[in-house]
Amino acid sequence: MNPQNWQKSSYCSEGDSCIHVAATPGAIHLTESTDPTGAVLTTAPAAFDALLTGLKREPSPTGRSAGDDTPLRLRSADTVVTTTRHKWNAFVLGVQAGEFDHFVSLQPAAGRDMSPATVPYDV
Repeated sequence: MNPQNWQKSSYCSEGDSCIHVAATPGAIHLTESTDPTGAVLTTAPAAFDALLTGLKREPSPTGRSAGDDTPLRLRSADTVVTTTRHKWNAFVLGVQAGEFDHFVSLQPAAGRDMSPATVPYDV
């Protein structure tokens, strides 16, 4: 990963093998440290805010279950970040605990005016 200040969910028990989030002016970046491609998904703060809002409305993930190691893909138009259901669930729990809210609040107001888009994921 590049030398930005990456943050992972406190619910991730996999060491550094988790979904990580970082911010630069006008953009939010997501990656998974074990993604074999090293892909970094970049999105607008408004889109990341919409993702956080949507995930906070979802039921909280529960403990590990069969299929937790099945690949799950976070997509933008030209980037795919591969993770697992277990690591995604740890990220969602962190989102629901407000651990990533500061990434949106730290962005300049102009960064929030970008057109919102979702960060879709495949199961």
